[in-house]
Amino acid sequence: MSEQNLSSPKDAPVSRGRPKDPAKRLAILNAAKDLFLALGFTGTSMDAVAAKAGVSKLTVYSHFSDKETLFCAAIEAKCGSQMPEEMYTLDAGAPLSDRLQAIGEAFLDMLYHDDSLQLMRLISAVGAQDQTMANLFYEAGPVRTRSEMIRFLDRAVELGLMQVPDPERASEVFFGMLQGGCTHIQIIIGCAEPPSREEIAQHVTEVVRVFMRAYQSE
Repeated sequence: MSEQNLSSPKDAPVSRGRPKDPAKRLAILNAAKDLFLALGFTGTSMDAVAAKAGVSKLTVYSHFSDKETLFCAAIEAKCGSQMPEEMYTLDAGAPLSDRLQAIGEAFLDMLYHDDSLQLMRLISAVGAQDQTMANLFYEAGPVRTRSEMIRFLDRAVELGLMQVPDPERASEVFFGMLQGGCTHIQIIIGCAEPPSREEIAQHVTEVVRVFMRAYQSE
């Protein structure tokens, strides 16, 4: 067969499915979040998610291939709504301390949100029996946040704003200082109320001051 007779990829018919409805996707994610919080990963079925979202089971599967994907997407949506990727963008000349302050405050706002506290308490209670849920939460939540922070620190080093020999370790130091010790544990187990926005801002300011003293370029 000559080269002229071969059809190019652009000549091939393109198969297009129906575009996915963003409103239905959001409804599915919200329904999944509520059910996972109430019933855990094992106790939540795709049928129940479809019923609560007011869509068909086929629609749920058209957006999310399986329950694991749906759970990860729900966690990622929660993180993304409170700590979007743009938050970790650092441009030349941007005040480093302001960006760290914004990241720190958003992190604690997310950490001490009612939904986050409920989920962490649920995972603490059932994690040993529902290891899939615990593993998926860790990958979609904490690992995502750490990865974005590492990217931010790499950029700060690139711009000559910080000296960070080990960005992964530095990200652990930053988030570790934000969470603190005993008070954080008290909040997680329900023995203390989450801090106010003013208290969060004050705490983050102190953390940023110490963090920059440790890693800022001379």
